[in-house]
Amino acid sequence: MSLITWSWLFLILYIGAMLAIGVLGQRRVKHADDFATARGSYGPVFLAFAFAATTASGATFLGGPALAYSFGFASVWGNFLYPIGVYFGVLISMRLIARSGNRFGNRSIPEYLGDRFQSDGIRVIVSVFSLVLFFYLAGQLVSGLVMFEVMLGMPPIWALIVTSSVLLFYVVLGGAHADILTDGAQGVMMLILAVVVITLFVFGIGVEGGLSGLVDNLRNQDEHLVKPLNVTTPLYHSWWSIACIVLAHLPLGLLPHLGNKLWALKGIDQQRSFIKLAFIFGITLGMLGLAGLLARGVLDDALLQSGANPNQSLPMLFIELFPTWLAALIGVGILAAIMSTADGLVVSSSQIIANDLYRRTLAPRMTHITPERQDRIELNIGRIATVFTLVICTVIAWFLIERNIALIVWIGIGGMMAAFAGPLVLGALWKGVTRRGAYAGLIAGFGTFVVLHMQLVNPVWFEGTGLLHIVITWLHGEGPNPISCAAIGEGVGVLMTYIVSKATAPLPEDHVNAVFSNDPQETENEIQQSYS
Repeated sequence: MSLITWSWLFLILYIGAMLAIGVLGQRRVKHADDFATARGSYGPVFLAFAFAATTASGATFLGGPALAYSFGFASVWGNFLYPIGVYFGVLISMRLIARSGNRFGNRSIPEYLGDRFQSDGIRVIVSVFSLVLFFYLAGQLVSGLVMFEVMLGMPPIWALIVTSSVLLFYVVLGGAHADILTDGAQGVMMLILAVVVITLFVFGIGVEGGLSGLVDNLRNQDEHLVKPLNVTTPLYHSWWSIACIVLAHLPLGLLPHLGNKLWALKGIDQQRSFIKLAFIFGITLGMLGLAGLLARGVLDDALLQSGANPNQSLPMLFIELFPTWLAALIGVGILAAIMSTADGLVVSSSQIIANDLYRRTLAPRMTHITPERQDRIELNIGRIATVFTLVICTVIAWFLIERNIALIVWIGIGGMMAAFAGPLVLGALWKGVTRRGAYAGLIAGFGTFVVLHMQLVNPVWFEGTGLLHIVITWLHGEGPNPISCAAIGEGVGVLMTYIVSKATAPLPEDHVNAVFSNDPQETENEIQQSYS
């Protein structure tokens, strides 16, 4: 059978399994909180697979290898540094967010921040900022499009429609349960695929001379491909850009589509096991970028030519090296990676509307509605918002189809992480963060990312100003690197959070003590009393 035939066969089996899990997830949804968080439902091993799978998105499976294919060994820094940044950030904030978030009954990170700082305004601002995650989701849809186009021979528009439709069906049914159940199952598939890639790279399969032959091959193509830094791209042109990979990823594990999974863990006492397993799985999945180096050795620069796309490097490598049926099966594994992040993004994005804007903002003003009816309305809004989110992101994906997937993703997450660094990360480490400090950190971090990445400040305006002109010129040069822009934005956000917090009135002591309390008997009512 041909590649397309095998791919259709495995795709049908895969979609059937995902839809079955969606139905299973639907049976577990008893109320709106179940749909939003699946609170306290899963153990550390299964949840670690789900968390690592969601973290390793289409950017890891297609965007990462594409960067390695284009820029060589310098990209390998990101393969192991980004998981270190992600899980170190989760380790910093997990105990506070998981513990007090459960006590608050929070269903989203925006809602948690609103309660943490006793501010409806912060919750609404973070909710609005979270909408830029539509670009993150669009990046996953582009990943799905690439896979359907390569493996199934579909026209791009139909590939995009199929990707969105599968997601739509099982997430609308099962919400967070469908998200976590599918991610856990897909995480196992993805980990197997990562081990295969690492093995292929270590033995230099497909290249004459093995691993040393691969290095020589890349050096002959372009000497920049084998250097620790690649000065031809702002992504890896300096040690600062490498350090930014760790710094910028610190808040990533606490973005809405990831942070809400912390509340699905059965018990706080399982957190240590969860984080260890998630880190091991995450750093193994990060090594998938090595496939891009091997693909460059096997395929030469074919994917840099007109009409080709480096995003295809991983599937094209498998097509080149493996029997047709195995290449098709592995292609489904890549699709699993894409779906595992996309479904979490869909759930978290829909909760911005259903939970943060309706339940916490509009519903309290609708006193005539019974709690039971409010819960039903919220559940329906969550499902309708899921449809709305996927339609919008499908349109965005179509217009960004030629962009590198990893860079599309960073349009969505860079600003969010810059905004979160002050109130979320510093707010988990220091009791002294105030409401106004949180406002300042959110706005300063997000604004800095936007200004830098869009290169809104022109160095020409500052000619003749000496050191200021040098600084502005450097910042302008970092603009095309969203990771650097995010790291700088995080630094500005943390600094502004600290400065403004030191100069403004603290939150009520009872509230702060309740948030940071280690007493497992601390009740939600006690915290809500301090909030009111």
